[in-house]
Amino acid sequence: MNTKINKSFYGYIFIAPFFIGFLLIGLAPILYTFYLSLTKWDGFSDPVYVGAANYTRLIHDSFFFQTIGSTLIIWIMSIVPQILLALGLALILNERFIRGKHFFRAVFYFPHIVTPVTLGVLFSLMFDWQTGSINKVLMNIGLVNDPVNWFNNPWWSRIIVAGVICWQYFGFNLIIFIAGLQGISKEVYEAAEVDGATKPIIIRRIILPLLRPVMLFTFITSVIGGLQLFDAPLMLGDGPGNSTRTMIMYLYETAFKNFDYSYGSAVAYGIFVVVMFFTAITTLATRTKE
Repeated sequence: MNTKINKSFYGYIFIAPFFIGFLLIGLAPILYTFYLSLTKWDGFSDPVYVGAANYTRLIHDSFFFQTIGSTLIIWIMSIVPQILLALGLALILNERFIRGKHFFRAVFYFPHIVTPVTLGVLFSLMFDWQTGSINKVLMNIGLVNDPVNWFNNPWWSRIIVAGVICWQYFGFNLIIFIAGLQGISKEVYEAAEVDGATKPIIIRRIILPLLRPVMLFTFITSVIGGLQLFDAPLMLGDGPGNSTRTMIMYLYETAFKNFDYSYGSAVAYGIFVVVMFFTAITTLATRTKE
């Protein structure tokens, strides 16, 4: 007598823990945050339903739009050198004649495993205008006579924050680009060399077009992560005129410092819309015709 086992039932059992965890840890907080955004709640009293009042307030909140601009400026200042540096080093370390390439890959990737809080504190100490090592080096070599108060200038503050982000994530993008380069068939390179193509032509006509899917992934992840900057800018401060205050910092201050959890929830959904908007723009801008 043959008995058939309903394998689909056991499949549901195996995937059930993931969906249960997602419902409890992922979807439930998202829905509860949306509920809080429709109320007035300080975390102590009972929530009072106010409808779309928080979203109306968000639309007219100049500080929120200022944080959007500051976040975009910092992201652009970090992503451009980050991509160029990662791609350039990936092209170099992918060459056969480079010795110790695995060592350099590990060294360049190392900043990515350091926590952003640690990097923020490190750079804040390095650029401290009284005791920072950067000022001491510049004064010793004679480039400046007096210590420079880096964080007293909005653009220098943004450059430093962007430098932290670039230094932390270029190693990750480097590994991604190297993986993409190694996925290109060697026969393509050999055929190009037989046709007399020089290295710049190979890079421009072969490597870059074939790396478009990898670059699309890099850009999208950079947009999503770059618009959610929090740890490093928080350690470095808001900057003069709140020049380095990001959207997530504004959310943190609104909800957890001012105890306005309802409006903070609305800010969270506003950030979600901003991230999705720029992610969609990045996807459309990098989409190519088949």
